[in-house]
Amino acid sequence: MAGGMGSRFWPMSTPDKPKQFIDILGTGKSLLQQTVARFLPVCPVENMWIVTAGKFADTVREQVPGLPDSHILPEPCMRNTAPCIAYAVWKIKKKHPEANIVISPSDHVVMNETEFVRVIRKGLEFTAAGERILTLGIKPTRPETGYGYIKLAAPVEEEIFRVEAFREKPDRKTAEAYLQAGGYTWNAGIFIWKASVIEQAFRKFQPELAGIFDRLEEVFFTGEEEKCIAEVYPGMRKISIDYAVMEQADNVYVLPADFGWSDLGTWGTLHALSGRDEHANAVIGSGVRLIESSECMVFTDGGLQLVLQGLDGYIVAEHEGVLLVCKREEEQRISEFSAGISR
Repeated sequence: MAGGMGSRFWPMSTPDKPKQFIDILGTGKSLLQQTVARFLPVCPVENMWIVTAGKFADTVREQVPGLPDSHILPEPCMRNTAPCIAYAVWKIKKKHPEANIVISPSDHVVMNETEFVRVIRKGLEFTAAGERILTLGIKPTRPETGYGYIKLAAPVEEEIFRVEAFREKPDRKTAEAYLQAGGYTWNAGIFIWKASVIEQAFRKFQPELAGIFDRLEEVFFTGEEEKCIAEVYPGMRKISIDYAVMEQADNVYVLPADFGWSDLGTWGTLHALSGRDEHANAVIGSGVRLIESSECMVFTDGGLQLVLQGLDGYIVAEHEGVLLVCKREEEQRISEFSAGISR
């Protein structure tokens, strides 16, 4: 899934080039390219499918060489994750009705890729063996209020549990209670299931959506596909896969995992993931000099030489002639700060 806007990473992430297509970590690869590389031990590029906004289809082609053109699914508008996933599932199952599918966002960070591959392989073995919907849960390390949570029920086999309930993003007190009680994971938004299993779940819980893609199926892999998708997509209900299926189905399981995961949603999470100096400053880019400063997150694409003095707990981000300086504690307001500023 590569259709998000990444607005909280402004000015680096913009509507014309959101964060999944940018080298945020300074590794030489965009987040999308890192995601593709992470899955290569499990799945060759020719078996990958990428759903993205229509205007980013060419960017996907450029960043993922070897991806079949028919495996790029351009959305004409954003309709949350349930329509996005249904589109991919219906198209995949037309060619591969026995497919076992992993659904993953394109903008996550995984530090331990060896463990990630092991977990994905175990998940695929589990879903291949029955009518099962599996989600990956991340073992929590702090009382995080920015993630949803999954409450574990009884184990069904080694490492895998039934899901008792999904919990919305909590307040601080509730998150601390989850951490103290144990038996909760973060909801990573990574799912594994057979095409036939999730198809039946859509038919049961979202019959209108299933019916739309039943009618579209005859134009898949033809010259009419993009036109027909553009005609019907805007009328689809905006709904997440969690609300559409996961919270209603009774065959949902969770595999708690620990592979150094982050959804990299904000400058603050990038600060936490990055290497930091003795004053807890994280710098990505060159030409930065920090003086008497601490707890700062600094990003530059090299357009400016930056000398920063006396800053404590700030975000400083410079990209293509735009400079953001704001307090880290105010990063949820970045969309507000960037309103009306042209590139």
